[in-house]
Amino acid sequence: MNPSSSRLSITFSIDKLQQEFALCESELWTPHFNTGRYEGNWTSVSLRSQSGLIDDITSFPNKEYQNTSLLDRCHYFKEIMDWFQCEKEAVRLLRLGPNSEIKEHVDNDTSYEDGFFRIHIPIITNSEVFFYVDKKLVPMKMGECWYANFQLPHSVENKSKESRIHLTLDCIRNDWSDKLFAEMGFDVSYSPKEIDYSDEIKQRIIEELSRNPSDTNAKLIAALQSK
Repeated sequence: MNPSSSRLSITFSIDKLQQEFALCESELWTPHFNTGRYEGNWTSVSLRSQSGLIDDITSFPNKEYQNTSLLDRCHYFKEIMDWFQCEKEAVRLLRLGPNSEIKEHVDNDTSYEDGFFRIHIPIITNSEVFFYVDKKLVPMKMGECWYANFQLPHSVENKSKESRIHLTLDCIRNDWSDKLFAEMGFDVSYSPKEIDYSDEIKQRIIEELSRNPSDTNAKLIAALQSK
């Protein structure tokens, strides 16, 4: 099985990231829509969204995405986006406030094996922010670039007195990213069909799917329950 998280070889300028973030500070920060998942203050602003609006922070698969007006002013964020030579879906700034917590949860269809990868680039963080994926601490530092398999249980605790700010990019897997991930030690031929979920993870996935009823999700739930 591939790693639950992995740091990419690329790093970005902390000064440029923070300068660009300062441009976004006056924008509308929207509370995360899934209020059952966190305690404290968890907000977001969109650089790329389904509607093209800055306050649209929804993220659904197989939808068209467009740049927001804010991205036009954020040349360094655009440069970072362009470094990833693949299709991008949602691109957001995520702010986790002081003494706030994102509870452990899973995000469906967000593993590289599913044809998708979410990148986190910390803009402001510190040693009192604890990011866990599959019960393992992921030591993200400012300017670094990280992939994690968010299909696995993950959580974040900000025990500090300052907000934690990340730039996140939702990317679609292609030949370029296969080369990138192979260089990181991933088995890009690995199939998600081989994954044998534990009962705990299976139940979490079923709970997440149940929150968004659809024919597709009903079939996925039935398939998980039959295993």
